[in-house]
Amino acid sequence: MKSDRIRVFQTLEHDCGYFPARRARNLVIDPLAPDIRRLYPLALGNGFRRSGGHIYRPNCTDCRACMPARVPVREFRPSRSQKRCLQRNADLQLTWAEAVHTPEIGDLYQRYLRQRHPGGGMDDADASDFERFLRCDWSPTRFLCLRDPNGRLLAVAVTDVLPHALSAVYTFYEPEAADRGLGTCGVLQQIGLARLQGRKHLYLGYWIDGHRKMDYKRRFRPLQRLLNGEWSPLDPAD
Repeated sequence: MKSDRIRVFQTLEHDCGYFPARRARNLVIDPLAPDIRRLYPLALGNGFRRSGGHIYRPNCTDCRACMPARVPVREFRPSRSQKRCLQRNADLQLTWAEAVHTPEIGDLYQRYLRQRHPGGGMDDADASDFERFLRCDWSPTRFLCLRDPNGRLLAVAVTDVLPHALSAVYTFYEPEAADRGLGTCGVLQQIGLARLQGRKHLYLGYWIDGHRKMDYKRRFRPLQRLLNGEWSPLDPAD
């Protein structure tokens, strides 16, 4: 990407969503760029991420904790615990659906947010909030839906489909079925789907070392991180 052809804006500082005592700011690619859909795969490879119609990456003044992370799907081998997760969820039916908000999907999303983010401003999200956060008119988004044998929707893995990769945008699931490990199962299914489709990577957003909600990504080995402009494997000792 060339900076003289693509406008990139920097946000004002705001409260960090991961560390309460820190301040954050982002770089955001011009959302009105006429070729933004074409730019998106290039931006992913350079550490950016999509949220709604915005492509962004952290650019904080005094912190570099957010590390872009991806899994090279052809090299991935599930751990013993991940194999158990797949076995535990072997009864689930997988469907690859259009990224459309439905009452069923919206109800599951609200139940998940009420359990995961109570009182955080997200737990009363309506259909328009859902659309603004998870998709936009130009995004190549699909829903990987996981259902139990009775057809009940248990999880949705929101996935962007790119020429050489998939990007895991967000996963939400039935709180009552949390013991199934549906979040892990969703990522494992995305890895398997990317491999089946002949894609190279599954992008996982940002890995934050030691953060209780973000450190789980290190378990998908070999995990690659973008450091100093180069993608390199995360050392197993890290």
